[in-house]
Amino acid sequence: MNAAAVFWDVVPYVAIAILVVGTWWRYRYDKFGWTTRSSQLYESRLLRIGSPLFHFGILVVIFGHVIGLLIPESWTTALGLSQTAYHIQAVVLGTIAGIATLGGAAILVYRRRAKGPVFTATTRNDKLMYAVLLLAIVAGLATTLLGSGLVGEEHNYRLTVSVWFRSIFILQPDGEAMTLAPISYQIHAIIGMTLFALWPFTRLVHAFSAPVAYLFRPYIVYRSRAAGRPGAPIGSEPRRRGW
Repeated sequence: MNAAAVFWDVVPYVAIAILVVGTWWRYRYDKFGWTTRSSQLYESRLLRIGSPLFHFGILVVIFGHVIGLLIPESWTTALGLSQTAYHIQAVVLGTIAGIATLGGAAILVYRRRAKGPVFTATTRNDKLMYAVLLLAIVAGLATTLLGSGLVGEEHNYRLTVSVWFRSIFILQPDGEAMTLAPISYQIHAIIGMTLFALWPFTRLVHAFSAPVAYLFRPYIVYRSRAAGRPGAPIGSEPRRRGW
């Protein structure tokens, strides 16, 4: 086995270990820092444009990655979706979602650099995170275009990258499969693993939070002063039965 194959066998587990242990550590010792550190109070006009554009775009990108990496080609073929049809919809939707995500991220980065109060609230971790995130988006978009056959030679990544990706999670790493992928896919994967390794130590941890408790929390009880008795202490009125 060559060194490149060993790299693709080992490094993914290093990135996963950092992601899991780092996330646990962050939640255990930095619960109050588990936040996006919202800067909406400093500037909201650009945020209202860039944030939805980025978040909706990235959701489509993630959905596309899940389908492309986790679902084998044989499954989609069995459902009647040919490789040609899959390739066309993947390129079209992937390009649109990638451009939307990149545009939204560019607006957010410009906002952080151009707006004084927002820039002041930006940490070194934020700058590093934004740089790697932008690289990942650009690399992904370039990979989509280069592997589409419109710009470069068409490549069926479900026979190489997807095989390698699934092998990681069944604990039978197949680095050889990844070495057969074009260099653009390999660069995109390396940047992606770097981003996941940085994830626990940046504001990106908020993606692991979901307001599930809101579904089960009790109703908020509002109490008001009784009419006709201005200045009466709250709660001093006699209690009434029922609602």
